[in-house]
Amino acid sequence: MKTLIKDGWIVDPSQNLFGIYDILIEDEKISKVEKHIEIDGCKVVEASGYYVCPGLIDAHVHLREPGQEYKETIKTGAMAAVAGGFTSIVCMPNTTPVIDNEEVVQYVINKGKKAKCNIYTMGSITKSLEGLEKSPYMELVKAGIVGITDDGKTVMNTRVMYEAMMDAKALEIPVSAHCEDINLVYDRSINKGKMSEELNLEGVPALAEEVIIWRDIVLADITEAHLHIQHISTKKALEMVREAKKKGINVTCEVTPHHFSLTEDEIKSLGSNGKMSPPLRTIEDVEALIEGIFDGTIDIIATDHAPHSTEDKEKNLVDAANGIVGLETALGISLLELVHKRKMSIEKLIDKMSCTPAKLFKIPGGTLKEGSFADIILLDIEKEWIVDSNKFYSKSKNSPFHNRKLRGKAVTTIVRGEIQFCEI
Repeated sequence: MKTLIKDGWIVDPSQNLFGIYDILIEDEKISKVEKHIEIDGCKVVEASGYYVCPGLIDAHVHLREPGQEYKETIKTGAMAAVAGGFTSIVCMPNTTPVIDNEEVVQYVINKGKKAKCNIYTMGSITKSLEGLEKSPYMELVKAGIVGITDDGKTVMNTRVMYEAMMDAKALEIPVSAHCEDINLVYDRSINKGKMSEELNLEGVPALAEEVIIWRDIVLADITEAHLHIQHISTKKALEMVREAKKKGINVTCEVTPHHFSLTEDEIKSLGSNGKMSPPLRTIEDVEALIEGIFDGTIDIIATDHAPHSTEDKEKNLVDAANGIVGLETALGISLLELVHKRKMSIEKLIDKMSCTPAKLFKIPGGTLKEGSFADIILLDIEKEWIVDSNKFYSKSKNSPFHNRKLRGKAVTTIVRGEIQFCEI
């Protein structure tokens, strides 16, 4: 099977390729990228007026399967992914059972082969996410994981985290860390600050995140492991990462679209759809995060797509589940907030959402080079649309962006040479 993408404006930071080109896809791979390709007997995708980019890669997704299929499945999560322009996603191990053994890894990978996008998975740092005993990393790596994390929980035992980093260094896999000192978390509702005081809640202080980031940076310095900090959310945390990078410590970090576009002030209107971990912070934190995206301190943008049922979310701020869905809105939010409002280049955004995630987690993709897998999106950066969570492909609808007007959207998503989403 052959597909020809004609006359699109190529944006490929992986090879500094920008301009109008044709792309020929044969079977699953890109066979030619040239100014003009003439060939008969193939499907033609007219891309004039669109940006043609490497498919987005999300390094932080909760797919809930196995065990919590009422929230999301691998199938529905992948459908949401391609609708949002993601061709590869990495699922977190806090499933039921936990992804802490070869059998569950193989279950996810095999289920993923039938999904609309490429499915990768991490294994847990500790067995059953209990923070006490390391998972069998060698077994997990052989089964196909791309990293380890106890996301949703912090490994509070420093010895366990130290040994995990030592093992990860030897196995050449990253350690993705959810940084939150559980002993400094009060009622796990919202940010501890002026809004929590107004609502008479205890909240989660920035210190809870910052103290664990400091600890894990120290461990990364000693072990020389690759530490990847998940969903960074505070100004001081970012400053610590910036200084660590200057010292040559192997630390990277991600930010979510909700953390650089929303603040604690919006909790009143958002209710539990504005509750996540870490919580929405202050405007000062948001501005610092945006600065960190632009200056390179923040390496990638990831969604932390966290689907929950209506029952889980329709509770008060203390009792409601943490997290929001993000796969179908991440690109639109990023385009609006970073490209349209703050004049970030498309090249830089694609690097943060595709090329760099591929490098950090050693995932095929993030490029339009000849011979690479044909994971490609067509992007209309001017397309205006209204978020309607009721129409999400995700099983869950817990979004703070419902009814938000966005500007920019993936209009075609191609995975391994096959069109998996199209609205042109």
